[in-house]
Amino acid sequence: MDRIDVCLIALRRILRASEMHGRELAQSAGMTPVQLRVVQIVAETGSSTGTAIAKRMHVAPATVTAIIDKLERAGHVSREQSLADRRQTMIVLTDQGRAALARAPDALQQKFATDFDRLEDWEQAMIVATLERVASMLDSSDTDSGAVLYPGEL
Repeated sequence: MDRIDVCLIALRRILRASEMHGRELAQSAGMTPVQLRVVQIVAETGSSTGTAIAKRMHVAPATVTAIIDKLERAGHVSREQSLADRRQTMIVLTDQGRAALARAPDALQQKFATDFDRLEDWEQAMIVATLERVASMLDSSDTDSGAVLYPGEL
């Protein structure tokens, strides 16, 4: 088997793991991986603005607004006027959102982050450089979906 085949098989394995995790998450928590990430950010911060969430996820604010709209319709989050600044709307986790978060399997991103943190610095740098190169080869320069493992859902 030549190197091109080995690379393509590795890419397919990565995509497959992402798809499988998405299905498992949808069944257990009733949300997509991207929605779960928004819920996790809100849970970590207690409340957050859509703009702050967008910055953390490295996506456009409009993208986060659409995700928050879906989460609000599902009852996972609510929008509340900020007590500190009446011009801001805060995104807050509901009891239903907390329950869904508790049911959610460990996120694929979290598993990756945990395993990645255990690597030596040189190995982390090599992986980052390689993945950046692969992304550029696939013309994945769209910064709106840069930090999300499931850009098709956006």
